[in-house]
Amino acid sequence: MANIPEDLHYSKDHEWVRVAGNIATIGITDYAQNSLGDVVYVELSKPGDELAANESFGSVESVKAVSELFTPVSGAVTEQNDALQDAPEKVNTDPYGDGWMIRVKMSSAGEVDSLLTAAEYEDFTKEETE
Repeated sequence: MANIPEDLHYSKDHEWVRVAGNIATIGITDYAQNSLGDVVYVELSKPGDELAANESFGSVESVKAVSELFTPVSGAVTEQNDALQDAPEKVNTDPYGDGWMIRVKMSSAGEVDSLLTAAEYEDFTKEETE
């Protein structure tokens, strides 16, 4: 069973969002990293990049495949997790902590309201595996 923290918002693309004020920290879910397998490389948007909701903010490469990453919210990238350049496996070992990917200053905080709750995301992942 995948780890799905209650305090986060989720997209159907398997990204999570943690909101603090108008800053959204974004990463991929435990379910996503499990599906990908061992992550070997992460490419991310740079600070200053303007992103629209559902726009690609980079890619993650695993031993199985390369997958696009999509931002669940729009805004300007304020930070990328530079630690992932040297240690992309953090995405596998701690997807909700050290494995975060980017931080975005949200242009519309209301966008998170359209994302899934932990319970809704859990139901969504169950449907995908059935």
